[in-house]
Amino acid sequence: MITTIKIQKETKERLEKLKENKGETYDDLIRKMLWLLNTFKAQPEKARAVLRKIDETRARILKQKAEIERLNK
Repeated sequence: MITTIKIQKETKERLEKLKENKGETYDDLIRKMLWLLNTFKAQPEKARAVLRKIDETRARILKQKAEIERLNK
């Protein structure tokens, strides 16, 4: 079943910044956040490693976008 939820514009923008790829849905993001919260309780180092990977992926995406924009000028 699919349902609709209302979120603030700022929340949506913050969720967008967490995406690792364009195909990632808000449901994917929320599930990932819930998994991370639960994992932090039992295995904090594992959760930190996942967060580092997400940060690295996000940085790579931003760098690629900047390079594409630079080449299109």
